[in-house]
Formats: sequence, structure tokens, C-alpha cells
Amino acid sequence: MEQTTLTVQGMSCGHCIQSIEGSVGELDGVNSVKVHLQEHTVDVEYDRQQVSLDKIKEAIDEQGYEVA
Repeated sequence: MEQTTLTVQGMSCGHCIQSIEGSVGELDGVNSVKVHLQEHTVDVEYDRQQVSLDKIKEAIDEQGYEVA
């Protein structure tokens, strides 16, 4: 398993957390996802044999947030 922390702009509320954790968490190969609003970060643990980091970033972008 790989673990990464992404800096994400535009998150401000509980809906943001649900949106990102829901969309990224549904991807095959993602083991866990945790949004930290105060730090503007998202921790993701994933199997890079099943899902790429670019795919994870794309899922966040599709929810309307910007991965720095």
C-alpha cells in the first residue's frame, strides 16, 4: 500500500469532506481516505497496482476542488 497526503484547495465544510471521501473512497484500490479541513489536506492510502495517483487527483477535481 502507498500512502500520500494531497494539498487540496476549496474545502470548507462537512459537505466537502463527504464529497471527497465519498468519491475517492469508491475508487477500486483505495483503502482509506481522510480529509483534514483545517490543514487543507487529504490523506489517501491506496494500492497503486489498482489505482493511480492521477486517478485519485482526477476524482477530487471532478468534485470541484483543486489539488495543489
